[in-house]
Amino acid sequence: MRKFVVTLALATISFSSFAQIVSLNNDEIEKLKTQIKNDGQTKKLYQGFEKSALNYLNETPKPIDTIRTEGLLKGNPKKEKTRLALADMNKMFALALQYRITSDRKYLNKCAEFLVAWAKINKPNGDPIDDTNLDKAIEAYDLIKKDIRSTDKKQVEQWLTETAWAEINSKRMKAGRATAINNWNAHRLKEVGEIGYTLNHQDFIKWTIDNLKSHININLYPDGPSLDFKERDAMHYHVYDLEPMLKLAIMIDRAKGPNFYTYESPKGSSIKKSMEWMIPYINGEKQHEEYVNTTVKFDRDRAKNNEPGFAPGTMFKPDLALPVLKLSVYFDGTQAELLKKINNNDTNWQMILDEIQRGSK
Repeated sequence: MRKFVVTLALATISFSSFAQIVSLNNDEIEKLKTQIKNDGQTKKLYQGFEKSALNYLNETPKPIDTIRTEGLLKGNPKKEKTRLALADMNKMFALALQYRITSDRKYLNKCAEFLVAWAKINKPNGDPIDDTNLDKAIEAYDLIKKDIRSTDKKQVEQWLTETAWAEINSKRMKAGRATAINNWNAHRLKEVGEIGYTLNHQDFIKWTIDNLKSHININLYPDGPSLDFKERDAMHYHVYDLEPMLKLAIMIDRAKGPNFYTYESPKGSSIKKSMEWMIPYINGEKQHEEYVNTTVKFDRDRAKNNEPGFAPGTMFKPDLALPVLKLSVYFDGTQAELLKKINNNDTNWQMILDEIQRGSK
């Protein structure tokens, strides 16, 4: 039985505000449209994006009742079924963004079809490692929420609200459980936060900010490493822990909240220090052999399952830090050159969107 009352939760949502914190806002959309028109590289990348969005108009949503990725080995049928279904996430986002670029309502209607299909079928279970896969769906809704039909809006917002409450009330949040303080909690905070900012749900936003402060204090060490790095002996998990914290810090900054990149906990830890601690491993000054001293059985199970990158002693590859490097540049422009180097000076469509968002800071 769920520990919340959906109707009461929905009553706390403010429908008066359409501020877009999670996705590109109106000014950023206009900048993107101008850049598509005037910049050759952006125009070329857009043409590929446009083709994909057009193809998605002919596709059918494939929602699943329960997302299942956490704790499952590669090849598990449940994980494979989830992988196929989650292709819908990028489709929703592409349709939503294409609608905002073109104002063509056929993209709006198709995006709404995908979102409503998932809202009707998918049942949140309070597992943040599974729910973290919903990011693009939430971003898609943030882009179209002011234009979607009221009946569809109610359905989607109920689904997102249930998802956030399931995370907050999850048994995995109980004190004494590792999942209340490790990377699970970082993803939990990010998920509740982006739903809070998308729905302008002040209770979710306050809960997220309060708990982010305590997470930084418990999970990160003043000299840089994270609890997850200590437990897993893997830079992979340091990245996986920092990525949701950075995403959340960007949302809070865009909402004119505190700077959580530089925020220091009572013991002196910070996202900034934990990001900078990684830099020597990203630029090649230091190397790290992954998972040699991991304390987690699942890591050893994946190694036995011959999953790439999980064998003890596998050298950490700097490009695996791209997810956090792309985000940290929002706060620290001095990392831009390192980002270009690690990314081989390549530019893709998502990087164009990220640059426009950073430019509005």
